[in-house]
This record gives sequence, C-alpha cells and structure tokens, in this order.
Amino acid sequence: MTTPILEVKNLRVEFPTRRGTLLALDDISFDIAPGEILGVVGESGAGKSLTGAAIIGLLEPPGRVAAGEIRLNGQRIDNLPYEQMRAIRGRQIGAIFQDPLTSLNPLYTIGRQLTETILTHLPVSAEEARQRAIKLLQDTGIPAAEQRIDQYPHQFSGGMRQRVVIALALAAEPKLIVADEPTTALDVSIQAQIISLLKRLCKEHGASVMLVTHDMGVIAETCDRVAVLYAGRVAEIGPVGDVIHRPRHPYTQGLMGSIPSMDDDRERLLQIDGAMPRLNAIPRGCAFNPRCPQVFDKCRQDRPELFDAGATKAACWLVAEKKVAA
Repeated sequence: MTTPILEVKNLRVEFPTRRGTLLALDDISFDIAPGEILGVVGESGAGKSLTGAAIIGLLEPPGRVAAGEIRLNGQRIDNLPYEQMRAIRGRQIGAIFQDPLTSLNPLYTIGRQLTETILTHLPVSAEEARQRAIKLLQDTGIPAAEQRIDQYPHQFSGGMRQRVVIALALAAEPKLIVADEPTTALDVSIQAQIISLLKRLCKEHGASVMLVTHDMGVIAETCDRVAVLYAGRVAEIGPVGDVIHRPRHPYTQGLMGSIPSMDDDRERLLQIDGAMPRLNAIPRGCAFNPRCPQVFDKCRQDRPELFDAGATKAACWLVAEKKVAA
C-alpha cells in the first residue's frame, strides 16, 4: 500500500463562545493518496472550507483543533508552532481560494508575488525565480507571460487571476493542493478550463488535491474519490462513480436526486426538506435524522459510524441493518 500524502484522523474543531463550545467538525477521518484528487462536497455550513482551513493551519480564532490529528507525509502538522507551519504552507501544501483577489496583493505585481514565494521556499537565485515564474504563468495558460508578469492583479480578468493563483499554489512544487471552491466565482466556460488546467498541472507536478466544492458536476468531472459532509461529519466517502451513481446514505441520495439529468423526463426534481442544523442545535443520533425520509428510532438515539457499504462507506444505520440482515 502507498503511504497517503495526507491523513486526517478523528479531527475535531471547536469554537469556544460565551454560551458554550460549538462543535464545527466532529470526528472527521479521511486520507489522500499520492496523485489522487479527493472531492469534499456538501451544503453551505457542512464544514468543507473549515476542514481545508484546519489542514492548511489557517483556522480563524477562536477556532481550534480540539482532538484528532493531521499528518502530511507521515509528519503530524496540526500541533506545530506557527513558524514551522508557515514553512510547510506553500512549500509542502499549496492553497487555492474561491476569490483570487483575497489571495493576491493589489499593491504588488504578479511577478513580485510569484518570485517572493519561490525565493522563500526554493534555493534559487532571483533570476531563476523570475524565469520559473514566467514558466508557471505559461503553464497555466496566460498569454504573453513575459510581459504580463510585470502587471498588477487588477489588470487581469477573473479567470486569469485564478490562473495566477494556481501558479502561486504550484510555485514551490508542493505535494498537496487544498483548493477551496476554486471555480465558484467564474462563469461556466472558464470553470471548465480551470478544472482541466488543475487536473493537468497536478498530474504533471505529481501533486495530490483536496477539492472543496458544492458543485457535483465539478466533482464528477475532476475527482477520483469524494467525501460527502453533513453538519461537520462525513456522511459518505468512496470512489466518485459509486457515490454518484449508487449512493448509500439518504443525504447523498437526496443530493444526487436534486441534480437535473439530460435523459430524465421527471417534471419535478427531488428535494431535501428542511435545512442544515445550527452548530448549537445539532440533533442527537444521526445529525440528518430530522430531514431523512427513511428515519427510524435508532437514528434518533445513536450516532452511526462509517459502515462498509460495498465500494463506499456510509454513516447510516440503514447500511448497518442491511449488513446484519445479510
């Protein structure tokens, strides 16, 4: 077995408040193999971006990792001092965020920001760093890179800025890229270009990717495996084809049923009634039980763990019952 690039084990993230402690991520576990693209999907508030922030080491105070561990290439990184984590961030973990304007400094040229990143993490000269920056811009599909390297972020379109952010993320040749909704702010045609670019570059550079999104189309097109999050917990995880076409958790079934299909003649799409619970009101047992059409008593009492469900794993008592019956 290949050693995973990233291992997240029983991760728990809390936000202490005056009214008590809010549990934002509850016992999340997954890993990412070398060269693999893992999609993390779910509704707004499920904990997708928070999981990425915990891995990068950029949790907003008072958020904290309260339990569990995060390992990168076998090294634990969730308990490192700030300066050590800063050295890992960029060199071993690259990040791509939803809005490129939050990642780029408007006062510095694109070239300065790229070369600073390269010089910080790689043992190269200033001229070598500039040539590497130009090559990265060319690789990410920016025309006339030799001239545009000296331009400022506001002189680039949204799609071109996102390409620059991808170049920044890959600048120090990290082994893991955390991409937090990298295509949400872009129109559909540009989305497809960015996803194709990300897949190609990560394959060429040998990087693994954690792709955070709420777009199942992006997941289907891009990922090898997918983890479905609900209320800070993993509801289902497995190969992308199995999760999309043969979902085992009722929440995943609802997500898939709400997506329009070109060859389906249904007049109405399926919908999941209700809303994601607030952090201070997560129900007992399975967090999805108030919205689940297949709920029964055990769901309201006991929290399910991830059970084997064929090719996937699902945190659902229905899966456990079927296993017992078999």
